[in-house]
Formats: sequence, C-alpha cells, structure tokens
Amino acid sequence: MAALFLGVDVGTGSARAGLFDAAGTLVGTARHEIRIWHEAGDIVEQSSADIWAAVAAAVRGALAAAGADAADIAGIGFDATCSLVVVDPHFDPLAVGPSGDPQRNVIVWMDHRAAAEARLVNAGRHHVLSYVGGAISPEMETPKLLWLKKHMPETFSAAGHFLDLSDFLTFKATGSLARSVCTVTCKWTYLAHEKRWSADYFRGIGLAELADEGFARIGTEIVDPGTPLGRGLTAEAAEALGLRPGTPVGAALIDAHAGGFGTVGGRDPDGTPGDPAARVGYIMGTSTCIMVSTPDPVFVEGVWGPYYSAMVPGLWLAEGGQSAAGAALDHLVRCHPAHAEAEAAAKAAGDSVLGLLEARILAAAPTLSEAAFLAADLHVLPDYLGNRSPFADPDARAIVARLPLEADLDSLARLYLAGLCGLACGTAEAVGAIREAGVPLATLVVSGGAGRSPLVRRILADATRLDVALPATAEPVLLGAAMLGAVAAGAFPSARAAMEAMSALAGVIAPEGGRVAAFHDRKRAAFALLRQADRDLRTIMAGF
Repeated sequence: MAALFLGVDVGTGSARAGLFDAAGTLVGTARHEIRIWHEAGDIVEQSSADIWAAVAAAVRGALAAAGADAADIAGIGFDATCSLVVVDPHFDPLAVGPSGDPQRNVIVWMDHRAAAEARLVNAGRHHVLSYVGGAISPEMETPKLLWLKKHMPETFSAAGHFLDLSDFLTFKATGSLARSVCTVTCKWTYLAHEKRWSADYFRGIGLAELADEGFARIGTEIVDPGTPLGRGLTAEAAEALGLRPGTPVGAALIDAHAGGFGTVGGRDPDGTPGDPAARVGYIMGTSTCIMVSTPDPVFVEGVWGPYYSAMVPGLWLAEGGQSAAGAALDHLVRCHPAHAEAEAAAKAAGDSVLGLLEARILAAAPTLSEAAFLAADLHVLPDYLGNRSPFADPDARAIVARLPLEADLDSLARLYLAGLCGLACGTAEAVGAIREAGVPLATLVVSGGAGRSPLVRRILADATRLDVALPATAEPVLLGAAMLGAVAAGAFPSARAAMEAMSALAGVIAPEGGRVAAFHDRKRAAFALLRQADRDLRTIMAGF
C-alpha cells in the first residue's frame, strides 16, 4: 500500500482518526466516544487518560477500516479542542474542579467557570489583549489558570505542566513538551510575531509565578504546526496506537484551525491553486469558527487575533465565531415538545433528528433559497454560551421570539430552521465586522458535518452575501491533521505545498438576490432587536 498519513481529531464528544493518501483521499476512518462531566457553575471537565484511550481505539479502528497496517503510516498529525490539561511533574493527572477527582484533569474549552477572572483580566487593559480582539474570553487559558490559582491553589502549586489538549496529545505520542504556535498564540497570549511571552501581562493579572519560572510550566519551546517532534512515536505510544515506533509526528493544531488548514489552500474546482488569503474558513461543530488569513495584521474589536502563523505559516489570522452552534441547535430542538416524536421517526428512517427536520423543510419549500421563508415569523438568538464575536460578550444568552403553542413535527422543523437562520445572522455579524476593517471577503469555505447540508450552505450564502464553497473531502478537519503528519514526514517541502496537493474544493454557490436577499436583511434586523433585548433585560435585572 502507498504511504498513508494519519490525522487524529479530538472534538468535544469523540476522538476520530482518518487515513489519507498523498492526494488527500480518505481511505479509512473511525471514532470513539469521550466521557464528559457537566456540573453547576458552568463546569465542564474531561479526563486526559480517557481521551488518550479513545484516541488509541479510534486509530486502531481506522487502520482496520482502511485495511492498513503500521508499516503503511508515514506520518501523524493531531488536532483537538482548546481545552486545558493539568498534570504534575511526573505527568500524573491533577483534579481541576470541586469533585476532587484527579482523573478529571481537563477543563473543557466550553467551561465558563472563569468568567469573573476574564473580566478581571480585561479590566487591566494590557496591550496583549489587542491580539485577542481587545478582550480575553473565559474559553481561553489564562483566565482558567487564574481560576485554578484562586479556587484550587493546591492544584495550581502542584502542577508541573499546563498544556493545551493538542499539545498534550503530541506529548503523549512523542514525549516532546514543545508547544504549537497555534495553541499558545490563539489561547494563551503568546506573541508569535515577537516570539515571546509577555512577563508584564502575567504579572499584571496575578500569575507572576509563571513569569518568574521562565514560563517552564506553559512552554518554552514553541514550534510551527507540522514541525517533527522528538524522535517520532515513542515505543509506549506506538504500542497503544498499534503503530511503529519512530513514525514522524507533527506539531498540532486546534481542531477548528485544522479544518481551516485542510480547506483554505485547496485547489479550485478547475484545478488552479487556491489562495488562503482569499478565502474564509468556516468550521462548524459544537461551536463555529471563522478563519480569515491576511498578509498583514488586521485588528478587529471583538474578533480574536491577529495571530501570526497560527494556521497558515507566514500569514496573520483573525478568528471569529460562535460559542454554541451545533450544541445550540441540538439544545433548541430538544426543548420542543415534538422532539421525542422526531427522535423516534428519525430512528425508524435511519436518519438523524436534524436530517429528518431538514427533509421536511425541503419538502415544504418551492426552492432551496425560499425554504428560509418558512421561518419568517419565528426568530432565534442562539447565544446559549454567550457571544464569541464580534461582541466578546460571554454573558449573552439565547432568546426565542414569537414561539407558538403548536407541538407537531412541522412546528419543530420551523424552529430548527429559525435556529439555522439565527446562526447565519451571527456569522454575518462577525463577517461584517471583519469586512468593515478593510478585509475583502468573497468565499466562505465550509467544513464540519453540518456544512455538507445544502440547506445550511444556502442559508449561509444568502445571509452573509458571500459565495459558499464545499471541500472535496467529507473530512476536512481530519485531513488538516493528516497534512501535519505529511509535512512532518517530509512528504512535502512546506505546509503550503501540502495544502495545495492534498486539498481541493468541490463546488461553489453564490448568494441569491431579490426577494431572498430582502428576506435575510429583515431577518438580520430582527436578530439585532433580539440582541439589544438581551442587553436591555440584563440591565433591567442587574443586582438580582
């Protein structure tokens, strides 16, 4: 068998593995569930041991699905959510929450326990914050570190290493503690363009220990994504994964960034090379991320970045998005009285609940573009986990307006459709903020499971007024991770060369004009009213 490259993607709910050839063709994939704990106080935790076991199961499953063996794997790449892993100096797990369970040593990206610490950090107005859109998010790591120091000082003091989950995975694979430019720049305030941490920032926010230690616990060796780490797979990791010791492993990416890496530099449908700076990566999952690469830094209030070389080497990254997307839709439909009926019908049809609802919507609409009209009188602000961009408002919450008493499947389908329109309006807000900063945007490249839906792509195109493209591969995030392995193995001379060789676009749709465009203009106006209502409600109820 020709050389294959392994991509491992650790999302919020599962670990997935995919094997690709040098042309980017998927030849085998598998997934394994990951356990997750939710507790009061916005606490969401996982276990690094459980995650690594899930990775091993997924890798072995992908090998079996592809009919491949260890000798066929030429390189490995990892991506993961931007969750915080805490271990002691011997790399044993430490408890990070009230449970006191050391196996629960991962603070998940969506955990918002550090909202108060984030507000405290933002009050200092340190210049570093200009590189995270002006305000740090409780999703990022320094507020979480500050929370640990305040609320679990024994864990903070006992910790030998604080790692982003992606970097933990490459450590488990290779024994190298090198951090990726992607993780530490996007989530830890590392200044990649200056190749340094800001000691003043850490001292100013109350984490002077990390600066005094020379940042040994959060990373002193920072490398570009795809850089080969250590001597490749260790013997222990190789045994766990069913692979050969010494197999090259590339420095990792955050999961959304792997989706951008696997799409924005791909070939156009006619085969011409793609320009990463001319495309927007839109990665849909539990949350959504909007990735814009520019030759020069662009500062946009409420949009994370600019981050240097955090996704595409040599380019600056501006990152927008929504904290809840797939999670918001799932929660929205679960709250409807017809959800149980939909679940049973979907199971009988061998479909998902959202797939069933989409089929009902399309059957009732004269055209794909006009399907959105079915949600004309129902409006959703889907900010269940706050607003990530462009308002950087973690205290924002969801609103559903003009909800009727109906309880049948058609009313559930309309609610789901209104949720899709709400997500598209939120995307349009973030895209609009980036456009207003002078960045010319033309094409949105959609990846993630929901991006395969023609209805989702059509609503996105019409709401954002951007062309929407679909990657040729069904697994762009896994492909992006596998491309890191290809770069580490030396199969391509650069990351840009790997992007061009292994990824491509399958097709592009343009936004509609006329009555469809007018409809989405009105939807966005309604969306703005809901956002203002959320702010006004908080003001009215402040103090209670």
